[in-house]
Amino acid sequence: MMEHYYSIILAGGVGKRFWPLSRKNNPKQLLDIAGNKSMINLTIDRLLSLSDLDHIYIMTNQDQADLIMRQNKALTPDHFIIEPSGKNTAPAIGLAAMHVLKRDPDAVMGLFPADHLITNTEIFTHTVREAIDAAGKEKALFTFGIKPTFPATGYGYIQVQKEEIPGSPHIYRSVTFAEKPNIETARLFLKSGEFLWNSGMFVWQAKVIIDKINRYLPELGTCLAEIGESIGTDQYKRVIMRKWKTIQPISIDYGVMEQSSRIHVMRADFDWSDVGSWDTIYKIEQKDKNKNVMRAKGLLLRSSGNYVYTKKLKVFGLGLKNLIVVESDGALLILPRAQAENIKEIVDSLPLIGEQELL
Repeated sequence: MMEHYYSIILAGGVGKRFWPLSRKNNPKQLLDIAGNKSMINLTIDRLLSLSDLDHIYIMTNQDQADLIMRQNKALTPDHFIIEPSGKNTAPAIGLAAMHVLKRDPDAVMGLFPADHLITNTEIFTHTVREAIDAAGKEKALFTFGIKPTFPATGYGYIQVQKEEIPGSPHIYRSVTFAEKPNIETARLFLKSGEFLWNSGMFVWQAKVIIDKINRYLPELGTCLAEIGESIGTDQYKRVIMRKWKTIQPISIDYGVMEQSSRIHVMRADFDWSDVGSWDTIYKIEQKDKNKNVMRAKGLLLRSSGNYVYTKKLKVFGLGLKNLIVVESDGALLILPRAQAENIKEIVDSLPLIGEQELL
């Protein structure tokens, strides 16, 4: 089965919640905010435990493809599937499926965001291989559910049946998908033991996800079919540019996963984080005796719970508690850690005050 397996890395986003470090010309997946390598290179390294580089594709736009190739010299244009514009995950995944189907009609594809942090690669590899094997035998959609370790309000959840599918250890049938909850609901989810974090990682046969798209998103399916027929021909660029403009953005969760009755959830035991905000980085970084993360020169006195990252400025603070302080390329961000999920409000306001060069 592994000879028919392909990894798809979803790398189209900019990462507004990591501004001011993340910019259009330096997106989140190219940052080394969670180790000594960029997020996308950590992802590639992890997926090389499943296949050769020849079976890894990166779904992104042309500008980011150029930046990624500049950072990773092993990659060539053949490793990229280019989106003319961002249309959310369902169109992106459908386009990736059409490409791998053109190469291999029996393809099984795994989909992995470029900006996840997974520390225990051995367990990850074993878990994904189990899913690949199961997906090769069944016309089901497989996703990975992470056992919650705290009542997170920044993650979606999947409710699963209490018992495993007979003969399939670690695999459960889904009951329902839940959007990001408030703290009270998140605590109830955690207490019930029936909810897993929705990791946004998937494995399935490429032809199965196309069948599901045709069923639940027929207009998208029609566009993808026309694009698919042109792959490998000199008409491809003209066709995708024309058809892509007509596609409505929609997520794979909302458009397909929440509609389908055959969702199998692989319970994953590897350490996982979607590294979604500066507060997430604070939580996974090593801290000093006062629970500060200091990735800058300077000094904090009588201060605790702070995350500080600067490139040029020296930072001196007194009596600071639970703040994020990040400086990069002429911009300084200061906000409470509890507001880390809301940085996009600042980023979206920059053009309104004439500071679009900071994007």
